[in-house]
Amino acid sequence: MERQPQSARRSRNQASALVSVCLVFALTSTAVSDVPAYVFPEPATDGPPKHYICCKADVSLDVDGRMDETAWRAAFWTDEFVDIEGDRRPSPRFSTRVKILWDDEYFYVAAEMEEPHVWAKLTERDAVIFYDNDFEVFIDPDGDTHEYYELEVNAFGTEWDLLLTKPYRDGGTAIDSWDIQGLRTGIDVRGTLNDPTDTDEGWTVELAIPWSVLEECAHGPTPPEDGDQWRVNFSRVEWHTETVDGSYVKLTDPGTGRPLPENNWVWSPQGLINMHYPERWGFVQFSDLAPGVDETAYVPDPSNTARFALLELYYRERTFFGNNGAYTDDLEALRLGDVPDVVSWPPAVHVWPGGFEATLTAFDGTVLHVNHEGRLR
Repeated sequence: MERQPQSARRSRNQASALVSVCLVFALTSTAVSDVPAYVFPEPATDGPPKHYICCKADVSLDVDGRMDETAWRAAFWTDEFVDIEGDRRPSPRFSTRVKILWDDEYFYVAAEMEEPHVWAKLTERDAVIFYDNDFEVFIDPDGDTHEYYELEVNAFGTEWDLLLTKPYRDGGTAIDSWDIQGLRTGIDVRGTLNDPTDTDEGWTVELAIPWSVLEECAHGPTPPEDGDQWRVNFSRVEWHTETVDGSYVKLTDPGTGRPLPENNWVWSPQGLINMHYPERWGFVQFSDLAPGVDETAYVPDPSNTARFALLELYYRERTFFGNNGAYTDDLEALRLGDVPDVVSWPPAVHVWPGGFEATLTAFDGTVLHVNHEGRLR
């Protein structure tokens, strides 16, 4: 029987905890009689997702973790990582930032992580890498929130790659046996790995992911064409540790004996402790220009307002279903927020036993749909 990845359990546990938080908040701001028994976890968003212009490398890249080629030096950094929940949580203890490039064969990602004590334990491919400190990449090429990729790497360079059919919240399955054929990984430790007697500077991971693999879920051209946008996010897992008998061990809760919760630091904040909300990932816009040659402007998709409005409807439909056992076409019952700036508001909602589909037209004429599984197209 195929092993279910531990990332499913992590996201579900985090989602359950968030439900409790949502209910506590609701009880403090709404009459008890108005509070639903079940609340589907919604991101507490702080503005739109981040964006990045991914330029084309004009020189060959050695995937060694050092980023010393001309193209890497010319590429610009992302913003510093923040807590996965956004500004509501303290800033990360250590700096993390990323650069991205592409060429005709690969999508390149390089992350620089400040870390005074670099450690790793897992050496077997497809082990649960986030049990170590790690760096993670999430890619949804066509932005429909289904059929996306996850890749995790620790300071040994041990890899865990997954293909997700859809988010766990929607009953998705992680194909753990799937591998990124031709993946190249480079690690550079600025210090000494697994040595608590000194203080390290940090570590860098460099990844080359073949387009021949990413095309499976892209449903479009690979490499992407100039101006195309993919949904991407990056995460860093950081555990609290201490030194015991010359080795790093995780700090534990004296009451339970279990490790203290890990920190989750990301490029584009998710608004909740769950990476498997692809709609909150950042926008990576591809450019045919070499880095440093000229500045390419980021062009937001004019249909994004309609997309986010449909996703809010999806969240509220899930809450309604959890309390009533059915979906609804009564928008007042969903308690949606302010009317969004889109053409065809309100959306047309078609409901059937166990499912729904909502349709909305954006100002650019794009007709969008979302269904009970959260698929946005």
